[in-house]
Amino acid sequence: MEKLSNAFMEEVVKACRPYTAQGEVIDHIPGLDQSHATDLGVTIITQKGEVYSAGEDDCSFSLQSISKVIILLMALEDFGKEVVFQKVGMEPTDDFFNSISNLEDYEGHRPFNPLINSGAIATASLVNGASVDERFDRIISFLQTITSDERVKFNEEVYQSEIKNGARNRSLAYFMESTGVLSNQEAEEALDLYYRVNSIDITSLALAKLGCFLTNHGRNIETGDQLIQARHVRTVKAIMLTSGMYNESGTYAVEVGFPLKSGVSGSIVGAVPGRMGIGIIGPSINKKGNSVAGGQVLRMLSDKLKLNIFHD
Repeated sequence: MEKLSNAFMEEVVKACRPYTAQGEVIDHIPGLDQSHATDLGVTIITQKGEVYSAGEDDCSFSLQSISKVIILLMALEDFGKEVVFQKVGMEPTDDFFNSISNLEDYEGHRPFNPLINSGAIATASLVNGASVDERFDRIISFLQTITSDERVKFNEEVYQSEIKNGARNRSLAYFMESTGVLSNQEAEEALDLYYRVNSIDITSLALAKLGCFLTNHGRNIETGDQLIQARHVRTVKAIMLTSGMYNESGTYAVEVGFPLKSGVSGSIVGAVPGRMGIGIIGPSINKKGNSVAGGQVLRMLSDKLKLNIFHD
């Protein structure tokens, strides 16, 4: 088994960077364009607090769909598993993350799980707060607390882009309103909260700290404070394993073998139980929304460091 070091991390990035040519950078997220196509940054933080990093690990990018993990953690803490999973299911899906058809087919017209777009919008309606502002302030404060990173902040330009390009997400929300999964007020406020959390800027270091928070059963890795109940964190990690990489989740469960969540900015967070948190940015993504080079990094790390939780 390889020993973790910055030199090893540089070798991994060097070996995986050519895979960036197999994807494309999404064109509607401010701050990302084809000039970032070959970017690849990786950070690992161990449970002992050791930090290893390589590549473009200092860049900032928007959270995008990794927001779904944060929203789900908050909703579970606020309302508990029984209430949350009355609005959404727990099952993986082979449809795309913004599918409307699965809302028509699935029981009760609920989203299949909280890590697809419709599921995250429904879950966002369960975050406590008297207003969208208050709910968002709770979420970003929580994220800043567990990452201790001043670069974690709201990006207004990305938020406006989310609204401008949000027709599909609005249709998901309104369909759920039509079937009674959401009320009109819930739909509007949940959409706005979802757009805002997607628009938080983050770094690979902050993502690695989020991964460590998950491996640490909901305790802040720096202070030891229990911020989310461990039973809720277990639920989130289980759903990340089965549904966190869109409709490639089964492949990643087999080939990588630990909880993951990706975003279309090319971001990935990984939580290796008892060992480490992983943060990746690789903006060149495939048609399913996952970082191509980032995926290769995960496969290489899992193989070389024996990270697969199903490893004999």
